[in-house]
Amino acid sequence: MRVRFAPSPTGYLHVGGLRTALFNYLLARQTNGAFILRIEDTDQSRKVEGAVQALIESLRWTGLDYDEGPDKNGGHEPYFQSERLELYRRHIDQLIQNDHAYYCFCSSERLEEVRNHQIATKQQAGYDGHCRYIAKTEAATRARNEPFVVRMKIPESGELKFEDRIRGKISYPLNQMDDQVLLKSDGFPTYHLANVVDDHFMGVNMVIRGEEWLPSTPKHILLYQYFGWDLPEFAHLPLLLNEDRSKLSKRQGDVAVEDYRAKGILPEALVNFVALLGWNPGDDREIFSLDELIRTFSLERVNKAGAVFNIEKLYWMNGQYLRSIEVNDYLNRAKSWLADSNFGDASDDLLLLVRDSLTTLADLPNHLGPLIAGVLDITDSDAIQILDAPATGSVLDMAIEIINNRGDSPIDSEFIGSMMKQIQNQTGVRGKNLWMPVRVALTGKIHGPELGKIAEIYGNDKFRQRMQKAKEIRSRRANNNRGGRR
Repeated sequence: MRVRFAPSPTGYLHVGGLRTALFNYLLARQTNGAFILRIEDTDQSRKVEGAVQALIESLRWTGLDYDEGPDKNGGHEPYFQSERLELYRRHIDQLIQNDHAYYCFCSSERLEEVRNHQIATKQQAGYDGHCRYIAKTEAATRARNEPFVVRMKIPESGELKFEDRIRGKISYPLNQMDDQVLLKSDGFPTYHLANVVDDHFMGVNMVIRGEEWLPSTPKHILLYQYFGWDLPEFAHLPLLLNEDRSKLSKRQGDVAVEDYRAKGILPEALVNFVALLGWNPGDDREIFSLDELIRTFSLERVNKAGAVFNIEKLYWMNGQYLRSIEVNDYLNRAKSWLADSNFGDASDDLLLLVRDSLTTLADLPNHLGPLIAGVLDITDSDAIQILDAPATGSVLDMAIEIINNRGDSPIDSEFIGSMMKQIQNQTGVRGKNLWMPVRVALTGKIHGPELGKIAEIYGNDKFRQRMQKAKEIRSRRANNNRGGRR
């Protein structure tokens, strides 16, 4: 199967575009076919410098390697539509010659007047056919001297029926379709002509794209018929939605692949998450490698209804990946993320210590900071509440006494367990009131890595210093509170 992903170079890769690319990629790999990257840059006014390279980099980062594209010739080059203008022009001439298209000389002012009149009189908006019946010879003569566009001739009656792999049988009344512009006044084709011509000459036999293109598909099918070409199959994917079920847009949050990469999301997690937006495997599985997606994916299990982009689910899934990848893989990614930060020299032991607490790579500094800090200042409100609790003083006092009596003998997880049991037996403090003061003293937080592992990395001196500092902060707060009550 030959499929294509055909983005416009207007900015970074949208997560909706990533899903379209992914589903095309999966089918290509399933069928030992070809996944083509084609750049649809016919709208030169919207072209953004550097966007093509950003798109390619995002696809490579997510592991969606294309078989043919701007830097991978596969016998169907060029892969930029702006470099294929002569091909489009030949096919425009063919459509005009066969009376399937015509020159239109209407000015933008006239088109605006027509539209306003249609709206005012509650008519169906669209081109009124003003230039449709100009004789071909007259139109050709005028086209030598007047600005023009070329429009396709839509039949004035009848129905066009086709099958969509996701939505089933679809029928469109032809009299409700506008005479679509195929060639703009600047000599560039519109999407409608260019994508049909390119799909044919690149051998694309399955078109997978977003549902926003569903109303245009009858026009594309007509063009295939006008040219006498075989039709590809079509599959139109459901919209991606915000939590409030509005269309996913940057106004309500991040939508670009680059945004999530910058937030410390792993590419495997993003691909896995995007795959489940509108598709399901038919069971309760949620974690899929790319190879597993290739084996499992099918268009038959893609839903028609819009898919909600649940950012919390993405973060949960990313945490699962961070905890499941190979240790060395995790360490390499963590070090790469921290390379230019104040934590670039964090030890492997520290990086592994915080691993289970991470949701994204961007969480690393927040979790490493308290562990690396020479002097810990406890400011977290939940931690302060634990510090101020009545039982905390006796727990800290006993912990300091026990560690002092330990001398130079290294502390480890076994020692921490024994110490906590001894404190419990002598003070009667249990559960949260027993363990939380020690955790807060060591990390400044109420959640985090296993205390025994923290103690092993800290060593005796740092453990003792943290206990003493927490005791000082507690005493200072108690004195301030007493002074405030006078």
